[in-house]
Amino acid sequence: MKILKFILQYILNPRDVGAIMPSSKKLSRKMVENINFNSAKYIVEYGPGTGVFTDKLIEKRNKNTIILIIESNNEFYNLLKDKFKEEKNLFIINDSAENVDKHLQIHNISDVDYVISGLPFASLPKNVSCSILNKTNKILKKEGKFITFQYTLLKKDFINGYFKKIDIKREFANIPPAYILSCGK
Repeated sequence: MKILKFILQYILNPRDVGAIMPSSKKLSRKMVENINFNSAKYIVEYGPGTGVFTDKLIEKRNKNTIILIIESNNEFYNLLKDKFKEEKNLFIINDSAENVDKHLQIHNISDVDYVISGLPFASLPKNVSCSILNKTNKILKKEGKFITFQYTLLKKDFINGYFKKIDIKREFANIPPAYILSCGK
């Protein structure tokens, strides 16, 4: 059922959803493998969609770690609210990742350890991407990481304009195959 909802949202909002299928479990494992869950106090996720990465974050996190997820799509937001209604220290926000700083301020969070992103930077308007990446750089702790995935490396140099170091991995067991970019200041 989730896959059908995802496909429908892709058909209705291809620029915002960015993929025809939800991310695979193998991609979600690679997205979180470099997170130090023992020390992470705050994790933000942009564009969780149906919550594939969120599931992994919840599974591996320290019980005191606060996770803030930001989803702009109303259908996905409602699905996430229902799916994770029993989770403690998880805040689900229906807004654009462009407003991450506002939501961190509301929750009294000054900076974060990790930002995980499922946003399709290749299809987002450039000004939106710039705003999100700029704010992401500002909210990350000095040793924090921004972890995103993209289907091509077309936006690597663009993202590199906001983060000095980018490590790249590839996951073929995803439709379509994806690149994981782990970015540091």
